[in-house]
Amino acid sequence: MRWKGRKRSTNVNDNRGRSGGGGFPGGFQIPMGGSRRGSSGGMGIGTLIIIGIVLWFLGINPLTLLGGGLGGDLSGGFAPQTQSPRTQNAPRNTGNDQQKAFIETILGSTEQVWTKVFSDYGKKYPKPELVLFSSQVRSACGLASSASGPFYCPGDSKVYIDLSFYRELETKFGAGGDFAEAYVLAHEVGHHVQNIIGVLPQFNRMRSSMGKLEVNQMSVKVELQADCFAGVWGHYVNREGWLEAGDLEEALVAANQIGDDAIQKRTQGYVVPESFNHGTSEQRRRWFRKGFDTGRVESCDTFKAREL
Repeated sequence: MRWKGRKRSTNVNDNRGRSGGGGFPGGFQIPMGGSRRGSSGGMGIGTLIIIGIVLWFLGINPLTLLGGGLGGDLSGGFAPQTQSPRTQNAPRNTGNDQQKAFIETILGSTEQVWTKVFSDYGKKYPKPELVLFSSQVRSACGLASSASGPFYCPGDSKVYIDLSFYRELETKFGAGGDFAEAYVLAHEVGHHVQNIIGVLPQFNRMRSSMGKLEVNQMSVKVELQADCFAGVWGHYVNREGWLEAGDLEEALVAANQIGDDAIQKRTQGYVVPESFNHGTSEQRRRWFRKGFDTGRVESCDTFKAREL
């Protein structure tokens, strides 16, 4: 990725080295495998995370919250720029300061993209805060350790990342590369977008009436939509000349490696489709690519799609 020298976000809070307690958060995480379960009052990626179920039951496209609630058309984007030869590599092995600069730059790019999208409705995009932590952290969704992976907490509108996750992404999941790392952050920002448009709070008031299987099925729709939103972000930065040969493949490999079926095969040797709550590898790749190819939020309607 050609990320160096671009505008960085100022909404990054570096809490590395501080202790924040342990446990599993009630936010939206990148799945790490294993058998962790949520214990807090929030919504955990490995447990109860669903968006838009109320609208889904009513037969209403959740994306009309954007079209109707914010108004306007979501087809606008940035003007493309000419790409140059591949010159910059991922910062993942060059130290935390370099990694922090990378994260600040990627977050800044998501702010630019979603600010443009929301401005097409005549609305302001409320930027999330990104919290860097090491070992453990306390959020409005509960307590988290590094083992939980990156997550978004709708209770405080913050994204939380321990940068050591990126080493694990490469070594454990075999998904290295700067665009793979950027995809992880863009996915969590996708949850922030979902929270802003109002479906997260609506479901949070109703989820107690749902059975576990139903929760898992709708959770898949939520996660795939966040993947698609990450793809929409990727579409715009590609038009801006950020991407180089091989970058897209890095993100697709990452999406493939964190599919429910891939994680279950790796951790327990077999898959249990009824327990899927993020989507299969094929689904995650396909929905990210859909957002990337179209650059249109409307293309991310996983709730009304005939086939996920």
